[in-house]
Amino acid sequence: MDNKILITGATGLVGKQLTTRCLQAGIAVNYLTTRPVQDTGIPNLKGYFWDPANAEIDTTCFNGVSAVVNLAGSSISKPWNNKGKDLILKSRTDSLECLRQGLSSLGSHEVNYLLSASAIGGYPSSESVYYTEEDAIDGTGFLAEVVRVWEASASQFESAGITTGILRIGLVLAKQGGVLPVLTKPIRFGVGSPLGNGKQWQSWIHIDDLVSIFYFALQQRLSGVYNAVSPNPVTNAKLTREAGRILNRPIWLPAVPALMLKLIMGERSRLPLDSQRVCASKIQEEGFSFVYPNLIPALEDLLRSEK
Repeated sequence: MDNKILITGATGLVGKQLTTRCLQAGIAVNYLTTRPVQDTGIPNLKGYFWDPANAEIDTTCFNGVSAVVNLAGSSISKPWNNKGKDLILKSRTDSLECLRQGLSSLGSHEVNYLLSASAIGGYPSSESVYYTEEDAIDGTGFLAEVVRVWEASASQFESAGITTGILRIGLVLAKQGGVLPVLTKPIRFGVGSPLGNGKQWQSWIHIDDLVSIFYFALQQRLSGVYNAVSPNPVTNAKLTREAGRILNRPIWLPAVPALMLKLIMGERSRLPLDSQRVCASKIQEEGFSFVYPNLIPALEDLLRSEK
C-alpha cells in the first residue's frame, strides 16, 4: 500500500473525494496548486506550488511519493473559441509535461506509478458500436483531438520506467458538479426534454464509483487504458425521463432539435449530441465492483433530497 501519493487537480470534483478517501485509508497526500500554498491544518495533507503553463514546479512535492494521480485539466464546458480550446488542451498537456520534467530533473525519486484521467470522447460518435479499450480513439472533432494528445502525453512516462494507467471517464453524475446539475435544472422548472433525437448513448458513472475506480487502480497499479463508466449506458431520452420521474417533473416537451443546439452552442453541441456506448468489462475483470451499476439507483441516491 502507498504511504504517500501526489495528486494534481485535488480541488476538483474527483480530486476532493479521492483525497479524502486516501487520507481515511492512512495514505498521506501531497497536492499541487497554482495558488499561494497555505497550511491545510489537516494531518498528512500538504500543498506545493506549481505553474504548469510556465513549467514551474516545487520538486519537493515528490519527496516520499510513490504514485502520482493526474486530474489536472480545464473544464471542457468552457467556450470552444480559440482561447478556450487552447486552455482546455494545454492545461492537460502542460500539466503532464511539467510533472515529467520535474521528475527528470531529480537525481533520483521513488515515483513508480502514474494514473491519469482521460475521457471517452476520443471514441467516434455512434448509436450502434459498443466501444471497448481495444477500439481506436479516432473520433473526429476537438474533444477527440484533446483525448489523443492527452493520452499521448501520459504515455511518455512509460519511457522513464514509470508504470502508467489511464482512465477514460464518462459522464459524471454527482450532486454538485458533473453533468447532473445541468441536466436537472430545466427539469426542475418543468421544461426538461431529450436533446437531439434522444437516441444518443450516454455512458455515465456515479461519482462514488468513479472515485473508487481511481482508488482501486491506484492500489492495484493498473497499467494501460480502462474505461471508467458504469456497466449499463443509457440513451439521452432515458436519462432525461428517469431524472424527471425521480424529481416528480414529467417530461412533456418535445425533444430539442439538434439543429437548434448547434445554432446555440456551435461546435460544443457535440457534448450533448455525440453518442458513445462504452463497455466497462475490463475494469470489472480486474475485480472492481460497482456500487451503482444501474441508472435508477444512482439517480435516486443523488436526487433523493430534491424529490
